[in-house]
Amino acid sequence: MSTFADENVPGRHGPSATVQADPREVGRVRTEYSPAHDGDPDPGEIVWTWVPFEENDGRGKDRPVLVVAREPGGTFLAVQLSSKRHDRDAEWVPIGSGPWDRTGRDSWVDVDRVLRLHEAGMRREACALDRMRFNLVRRRLQERYGWS
Repeated sequence: MSTFADENVPGRHGPSATVQADPREVGRVRTEYSPAHDGDPDPGEIVWTWVPFEENDGRGKDRPVLVVAREPGGTFLAVQLSSKRHDRDAEWVPIGSGPWDRTGRDSWVDVDRVLRLHEAGMRREACALDRMRFNLVRRRLQERYGWS
């Protein structure tokens, strides 16, 4: 998992940069499950984009995120995935393995860190998460932030 210094990496810089969003300040959020295998990010899909490190120091890496909601204005809210084990961390939801990880490792979703994703900032669509696992993440977001 390398970091990217290339200025042309989708989602890294400019108006289509992936940024951290304060989940308590994004307004009303309606999560939905509406994947459409069309190359565009849709709620319920795991897509790849450049994600800034939490230190917000200009560094980051290309990683999978789960799109959970569409925002007015064409942006999306997403939560990042990790293959690092987070069995005892309350802010991480286990979702198992899937085609987003070429080696088949189990993944966890971080519901404590919400990202704002732009369609132009997405590198590629990986797959749709099944509705059952999406609903696990959705419920945790609803409990944590009051999203519908």
